[in-house]
Amino acid sequence: MGLEQLQANLKMPVAKMAESLMGSEIIKLAGEINDKIRKGQQIYNFTIGDYDPAIFPIPEELKQEIVNAYNQHHTNYPAANGIASLRESVARYIQTFQGLNYSPDEFLIAAGARPLIYAAFQTLVDPGDKVVFPVPSWNNNHYTHLSHANPVFVETKPENNFMPTASELEPHLQGAGLLALCSPLNPTGTVFTPDGLLEICKLVLAENKKRAPGAKPLYLLYDQIYWTLTFGTTKHADPVSLLPEMRQYTVYVDGISKSLAATGVRVGWGFGPAAVIDKMKNILGHIGAWAPKAEQVATAAFLNKHQAVNTFMDSLKTRIHERLMALYNGFEKLRSEGFPVRAIAPQAAIYLTVSIELTAYQLPDGTPITQTEQISGFLLEHASLAVVPFYAFGASRSSTWYRISVGTCQLEQIPQVIDLLRSSMLKLRK
Repeated sequence: MGLEQLQANLKMPVAKMAESLMGSEIIKLAGEINDKIRKGQQIYNFTIGDYDPAIFPIPEELKQEIVNAYNQHHTNYPAANGIASLRESVARYIQTFQGLNYSPDEFLIAAGARPLIYAAFQTLVDPGDKVVFPVPSWNNNHYTHLSHANPVFVETKPENNFMPTASELEPHLQGAGLLALCSPLNPTGTVFTPDGLLEICKLVLAENKKRAPGAKPLYLLYDQIYWTLTFGTTKHADPVSLLPEMRQYTVYVDGISKSLAATGVRVGWGFGPAAVIDKMKNILGHIGAWAPKAEQVATAAFLNKHQAVNTFMDSLKTRIHERLMALYNGFEKLRSEGFPVRAIAPQAAIYLTVSIELTAYQLPDGTPITQTEQISGFLLEHASLAVVPFYAFGASRSSTWYRISVGTCQLEQIPQVIDLLRSSMLKLRK
């Protein structure tokens, strides 16, 4: 095939939704980083919301259960909503650790959280519906686009730890089809306070009371995939525990990806009103987005071992928190030295939220810094530091806030990272 024909094929028309769908900013950044690594540059890559299995392996017992399941030939199709033993195990797990009482028939198993979020959007959102979500937040803009819906971006504030408030959301809920929330939040690693989430739930109930009988309600999609990873006195809050009347309007998304460092094992679950979960099951059944059967069998067996689950999670949380606090203290030290950085104390998840405000400076070659992209490029080139700007999560492109992910971070690397950041900023011109 000649070059002209190849270029012509690349320009062939496709569906408007696919043509206008933006690629992942994080994947684009990862491509640039990997190119530098291939060329021999050492990069401290804190961009990916994943774990390095050499640093954070999955539980040994879970790994053995997976091997056992394959040895027992669990390689055929699983049930469309997940094997019964896993739904029963997850229901017990959620009841024991979170205090939520849902029957196994109100759970849906899938290949991680992403298919469940997609299925929830497809089930709850009609083309043209209004979908409300805070930014920064992970991928809500893309799922809204895939659903042919109208996104409402609600930009949050650092003084609220980038968590949305009821007063910020209230003007946008009238007539909306879906409110998409996440806590602990990707990308910030911050959480809702119980009072803050309660006020939002009251708004959802009030909006639904205004609607005519038989009208589609305002649903709440609640992504709690990081809920087990909270630190210190931070506690996870969820809608139905706070306000039981929210049960009929709330769809939860959860799984083992983050809690068991098992992102590639691909076992997630959603739970909520049975009628909604059943429709989500039909959608995923046509897509075939099931978690592999052997992994389902293994996860069911492991989640029943509550003491082993607790022991692993306690160790994982301790090791993640060590890294987050080391980075946080490093940024606080830089701030005390007069550098234009700040960080939000870690509350949960595997993320640290930092601001690197360099727009009053010039690059070493004298070029004024006017864009966040220049800051990201400078950090990568001079500090060998790769972090994700908040605009990759829907925030304003002028935001100078960043996500640092510690899932691939060696604890002993952190002092060097801080030193490199310090020395690189000393190269800037005022």
